[in-house]
Amino acid sequence: MVKVALLVRLEAKPGKETAVAQFLENALPLANQESTTPVWFALRLGPSTFGNFDAFREGRRGRKAHLAGPIAAGLMANATELLARPPQIEQVDLLR
Repeated sequence: MVKVALLVRLEAKPGKETAVAQFLENALPLANQESTTPVWFALRLGPSTFGNFDAFREGRRGRKAHLAGPIAAGLMANATELLARPPQIEQVDLLR
């Protein structure tokens, strides 16, 4: 059962909005390969504000595995180039 999730907010540097959007679009196949990540959405919240929402099977273990996986690694490897500030990562519990 899916009970935990992540809500991540990303603020692109000026001129890097397209690159951030492409990064998120390219991350979907990686998320689909994760057996503990049945829900993964990329979001555009404003002109330079992006994010993603993902929920996990296996509770906190699934969430921890995702945070140690290739999407998070790729984001952190490119964060200085693409993002105006560090990602805001909120670990959330799902009510229903």
